[in-house]
Amino acid sequence: PKKYVILRLNFKANPMKQDEAKMRALEILDGFLEQNKHRKTSERYAILDAVAAMRDNFTLEELGRKLMNDLRFPVSRGTLYNTLNLFVKLRIVMRHRILNVTSYEFCRNEGRSIKMVCSTCGKVSLMKSQVIDNTIDTLHMKRFKCDSYALYLYGICSTCQAKMTRTKKKDN
Repeated sequence: PKKYVILRLNFKANPMKQDEAKMRALEILDGFLEQNKHRKTSERYAILDAVAAMRDNFTLEELGRKLMNDLRFPVSRGTLYNTLNLFVKLRIVMRHRILNVTSYEFCRNEGRSIKMVCSTCGKVSLMKSQVIDNTIDTLHMKRFKCDSYALYLYGICSTCQAKMTRTKKKDN
């Protein structure tokens, strides 16, 4: 039997699940802002709307363009950067550094996910593994109950490996 399944990560997410993830992110943000007596600014919520609408990983510049072009809501680079740092802290967004480029990803509350990230081209693929799920379920974690996890594996995808092999053969 297969122990894992690899899926191409291209978010054509179920709109219902996408709405649930956005609502969860809103609750987290609202709770944090209220608890820490921070202002609920329109910029933070516009950025959250734009982030939740992003289908794939995105850069700061791509997010700024989306806010400007799609939502007609211009936001300074500093505000984007500070807000994304807050979202990373709250686990609404994950930050990745691949090929010397910083990108971000909206946490869609997948519960359990294993993502394979190609260090050469930056492609992200999703992998399911019952073995890893079972291992995490049976781990004894002192004073901690795991409700979800995200595991990132970095390496080289088969497409990039094939290109490298062809280049090596050409050079010889």
